Amino acid sequence: MSQSEIFLSQELDGSLDAFVTSKRPPPEPVATSQEIRDRGSTFVANIYQANTPQIAKSRFLHMKHTVHRTRKASHEIYAWRCMVLKSGRTGLEGPDDFELLQGSKDDGESWAGGKVLKVMQNLGIIDAVVIVTRWYGGTMLGPARFSHIETCAMEVCQAFKQSEELRDSISILQTLDDMLAQHRAELTALTPKSEEEQGPSSTPTDQEASSASSSQRETKKQSYKDMDMTKAKRLIQARENSIKSVKAMIGKKKNSTPS
Repeated sequence: MSQSEIFLSQELDGSLDAFVTSKRPPPEPVATSQEIRDRGSTFVANIYQANTPQIAKSRFLHMKHTVHRTRKASHEIYAWRCMVLKSGRTGLEGPDDFELLQGSKDDGESWAGGKVLKVMQNLGIIDAVVIVTRWYGGTMLGPARFSHIETCAMEVCQAFKQSEELRDSISILQTLDDMLAQHRAELTALTPKSEEEQGPSSTPTDQEASSASSSQRETKKQSYKDMDMTKAKRLIQARENSIKSVKAMIGKKKNSTPS
């Protein structure tokens, strides 16, 4: 199919984003809120990762001109908060090398951008942009429209926060996996070959041997792709216990080694 056929078949509006095909995958929101419908109006929010105001604006433009190109919204309200490197700084001097840039746009819905930004501030959301879309239904909602905007923004901000916490937990798990692998390598180096051939019975206790064997299986690289917070917390505790057990075995090996 030619470019012109694609253009006509998709009933595009002639925007450059609609016509140009790109090999880069489109940005995906971290979370999308439930729609709120009130007297014909519809509200929905999306939150994207954005570590600069420029990226935040590009996500807004993508939402307005690409995602909603066939269903034009009345308002695309957005707010952003980004921690960026100060001009002339390297980032090596600590927190003072960075500054928080934040702002909002109403897109014709007066004061709405500030409402979204306030939600982000209250939840401590950083390096993200929240876009709240409204399709006007013909009936003025008064102050209720701000309540709907804030509700949608709150939903995606909470989901973003949970996503960040899960990402941090996975990072901790990966660090613990590396630590456990290092300790096991040290234990292996301290274990005479004759003991290894004799099997687990030669280790200090059956419990420690079982823990060490389990640790060896656990330290294989894992993707953690389908991890949730509850499981992540359990695994972090399990890794910490395994590290403690292997370190105890290392200590016993060192103490039993003739000087």
